[in-house]
Amino acid sequence: MRYEKSKSIGITIGIVISIFLIGQQLSTLNFLKSLMCSISTHTNRELADIWVITDQSTNLNAVTPINSSLVNELKSIDGVEETFPVVYATTMMKFSNGQFSSVLLIGSEDPILILRPNGDEVLDGKVSNLSHPRSIALDKHDQKGFKHPVDMGMDVELNGKHAKVEVLMNHVRGYGASFCYTSLNNAREFTGMSPNLVSAIIIKADNHSEISDVCNRINRSFPGIRAWDRNELEKRTIKTILRESNMGVSFGSLVIFAVISGFFIIGLTLYTSTFDRVKDYGTLKAIGATNGYISRLVLLQAFLYAVVGYVIAVILLFMMKFGVAKSGLSLIIPPELLVELFLLTTFISVGGSFFAVAKLKKLEPASVFK
Repeated sequence: MRYEKSKSIGITIGIVISIFLIGQQLSTLNFLKSLMCSISTHTNRELADIWVITDQSTNLNAVTPINSSLVNELKSIDGVEETFPVVYATTMMKFSNGQFSSVLLIGSEDPILILRPNGDEVLDGKVSNLSHPRSIALDKHDQKGFKHPVDMGMDVELNGKHAKVEVLMNHVRGYGASFCYTSLNNAREFTGMSPNLVSAIIIKADNHSEISDVCNRINRSFPGIRAWDRNELEKRTIKTILRESNMGVSFGSLVIFAVISGFFIIGLTLYTSTFDRVKDYGTLKAIGATNGYISRLVLLQAFLYAVVGYVIAVILLFMMKFGVAKSGLSLIIPPELLVELFLLTTFISVGGSFFAVAKLKKLEPASVFK
């Protein structure tokens, strides 16, 4: 490593590029997966234990309305503490400059408003304002997509009906559509949905440890609908979208390509570096070094390359994360991803070094003195 600086730099750069690309792809995929289930994410998590939707749907973003009479009927199921009807539908929004944009209008019963922005997600205004007639919440950062500023008190039209922005949200994003929150009554007025229908029903269970039992009781008692544990529905929604959109294949193929290319590029570079100094390794063998010692020496070099390359790649990844945050792209880099990236780095670097190890095992000490 010390005497082959150019090759050491080349190997390190190869590792950095491979791991940075893999990390960027996986953290972007994590961000997209968070958007896929953001309808469920932005709820009162203490109340939203179970979601009830049609039994034909496995995607929370695409549901068929169900009968609102179920809101009261489900209360008869043992283990159900409370039920909350919700309505959401794609709606056209018109701005004062004549621009149109599609938004997902989301309404829930006031004053609880189980579907809503929480905590730091509220930039201005109070969530309770959504109970006011024709009041809505929009995300400040959606103005780029709207091609119109988003400000408190702004007047817009939803399906031709007047609405007023009384809550500004901060980075509350949806998958494929901007979110627009309001009360249940307002949502019905804007969308024209019948009082006899709801998009879904959210249930609070008496006991969190019995959620699966409550879901089973509902599924046995009511045909045409299905009760889901909130976390299970989020996972199923992500799987459905990844499968139907081929997004998983796209991201997966890019990651696999980066791993394979990194493995062989780094492996061949280590091989040529070893071949250039084959006389030194031959000398070590001539004075008594075993194949095991030589192999450990090469593998140690490869591991050191992996550590250095990993650290640089992660630093660049976090720099990118903070650099693109203002644009609305929030790369999600959980601790488990960092562990996975380190294991991949070790595999690429140490695995690639076996090309050199195989060469050195066949090396005859006497051949280097000819």
